[in-house]
Amino acid sequence: MTALPQTVRDAWEDREGPVVLATVSETGVPNIIYAGCVSIFEDDKMVVADNYFDKTRANILNGCMGALLFITNERKAYQAKGTLEYHTEGEIFDDMKTWTPEKYPRHAAAALVVEEVYSGAEKLL
Repeated sequence: MTALPQTVRDAWEDREGPVVLATVSETGVPNIIYAGCVSIFEDDKMVVADNYFDKTRANILNGCMGALLFITNERKAYQAKGTLEYHTEGEIFDDMKTWTPEKYPRHAAAALVVEEVYSGAEKLL
């Protein structure tokens, strides 16, 4: 486990709007979605609530890697890359249910286990 640098955690707290989550199908077809129900779990996971996933869920369950992009209020972009996990029970799933509004289905929690982080071309992790 590699902890997210404090600069990235601070940027996350200052993010603007939804994040963008990218996955890839078994045949190499990219898929991207906007996601508004997001959080950081522990020191190395960025979590997106599965409220309406379809292709994204299939891609994660097929074992694809993922990338998550967000922008700060100062218009600075950050991209995290890593392995995706899909949780329908357990600690990450339970945590997701605390910050995702009950009006959404909250089917599962997709956790990006962060392995690399960039801001522009600068590698931060």
